[in-house]
Amino acid sequence: MTAALFSRGKGRRAVTAACAVSLGLVALSACDKPTPLATVTVGSNTVTAEASNGCYGDGKDLSSKKFKDCLSAKPEKTIRVTPGDKVRIGVDPEIAKSSWGLIANNPVMAEASKETYRSFDSETLFARQNPQTGQTTLEKKVTITVAELGKSSQGVKGIWRFTLERDS
Repeated sequence: MTAALFSRGKGRRAVTAACAVSLGLVALSACDKPTPLATVTVGSNTVTAEASNGCYGDGKDLSSKKFKDCLSAKPEKTIRVTPGDKVRIGVDPEIAKSSWGLIANNPVMAEASKETYRSFDSETLFARQNPQTGQTTLEKKVTITVAELGKSSQGVKGIWRFTLERDS
């Protein structure tokens, strides 16, 4: 009787469509929720990144081991900077709401920010001070770290890393 209701072609198409919908739902459920973004802009060039894999706590502080692992992870995004350029750092409002900080060779920000955008002189970011002599040199390349601050005074919810390369 079912043969009379469905021809062979219609039955196969119905089964194929049901399988495709099921596979699509499985694929969507396996996707990770995207993390908030951090952006670095120099002149008209911009790079944007999500937190590195496992470096976003989704509202919770990272464990100290995860924090250390994230600080040693190689940044995926690089941008070139000419001496005298302004480096603009932008963060999603979600990051700004809990506050964030920026670290280069030295701590760059005196205190955490709740703004979505900050601007820095490139010389400040590339400067490295020798602790023994006090002499400051400019590095050719620097990794900057944007950190979303956590609930505790030592906690960090997420880390975004970028490489800045200085044009001479």
